[in-house]
Amino acid sequence: MTAGRKIVGQSKEWGTPKKYVDAVRECFHGSIELDPCSNKFSIVRAKVEYSLPKHDGLKETWKFRTIYVNPPYGLDPQHGKTINDWLRKCEEAHRVHAAEVIALVPVATNTGHWKKYVFGRATAVCFLYDTRLRFLENGEDVGKGAPMSCAMIYWGTNFERFSEVFIPFGAVVNLQNLKGLNIGHAHAKRNGQVHFEFAS
Repeated sequence: MTAGRKIVGQSKEWGTPKKYVDAVRECFHGSIELDPCSNKFSIVRAKVEYSLPKHDGLKETWKFRTIYVNPPYGLDPQHGKTINDWLRKCEEAHRVHAAEVIALVPVATNTGHWKKYVFGRATAVCFLYDTRLRFLENGEDVGKGAPMSCAMIYWGTNFERFSEVFIPFGAVVNLQNLKGLNIGHAHAKRNGQVHFEFAS
């Protein structure tokens, strides 16, 4: 559940605010089976938690039914990993293991990881209303807000459930009509057929 705002490994551990942990748990009918980005201050309390240095969440199995991911947002210089690697793993867990996955990430729709693993892959996104989302610092709410907009991304099969739970927190957008499209490229293709073009 670590969410290093700048560089992973700094002195502070960043966590998801309780209201969002509760919403994720409600969306998953009470059970979060895996938190691959945990830390000693975690309030997620998933059945299985991976945290550095003992467990690298990107190397461990994600073969679980429900997964909540609050990934490091910055570069992990020790392991050479970025948020791109975490979103790739989210998409893969849903596609390969039929996992229901929710990830709390910065809104960065122009980035490669949104184009590759959110648009055309995820089921829905909730653009959170919080002006400055207050991540927990070492398990405490110290009143400081994040400098970026954030969103909950959902890879799963129950859009209605996700929408019902998260609509109080932000604008929920159904992405299912984009499944299979290569969003962000010169042409969006489905089954080899060009459906529409984007301005270059």
